[in-house]
Amino acid sequence: MILAAGRGERLRPLTDHTPKPLLPVRGKPLIEWHLEALARVGVRDVVINLSWLGELIRSALGDGSRWGLHIQYSEEGPVPLETGGGIFQALPLLGEAPFLIVNGDVFTSLDFAPLALRGDVDAHLVLVPNPPQHPRGDFCLNEGRIGEAAGERLTYSGIGVFSPRLFVGCSAGRFPLLPLFRRAIAAGRLSGERFDGFWNDVGTVERLQQLDTRS
Repeated sequence: MILAAGRGERLRPLTDHTPKPLLPVRGKPLIEWHLEALARVGVRDVVINLSWLGELIRSALGDGSRWGLHIQYSEEGPVPLETGGGIFQALPLLGEAPFLIVNGDVFTSLDFAPLALRGDVDAHLVLVPNPPQHPRGDFCLNEGRIGEAAGERLTYSGIGVFSPRLFVGCSAGRFPLLPLFRRAIAAGRLSGERFDGFWNDVGTVERLQQLDTRS
């Protein structure tokens, strides 16, 4: 699932008329980099959630056949459901097996192929060194398990593999992911890995411009 419903407030005025996933990076829309990367590792079914200017994303990507993919869309209406609510609404499209989650507003060299749930966990997150805009990080990583107390703090990359079990007890509507992560941490059911390759949170006009000039 590619998360693509956000308004992109920090990228205004670029996102006033273009949804953030369609902003060009090195000559092609940001979301197309994800679609190409997913197709390369054998993914065939993709779900994309839509809200702000979602009809433009649907029109640009169609059914995904040009990448050898089958794209389905989860419509959230005019108000995005936040990350947790958006994924929860899309669960009927995602099925009962674990699924890959990719934030539509990150740009990365990460190879998606090795990502998987291993052992009895509810989610496996990719963590990255803290970027300048998020110096305190999100979580700690110790021997493959994620916590919030001891250890070096790292930042959640917006990429992970989730089991539908993570959403047990949730109700439809707007809600964030963090409480679900914390519930999984308390139960010892959140794993992770560190990625030191290229990763960029395309959250501002300046960071978008940096991607275009990076060699």
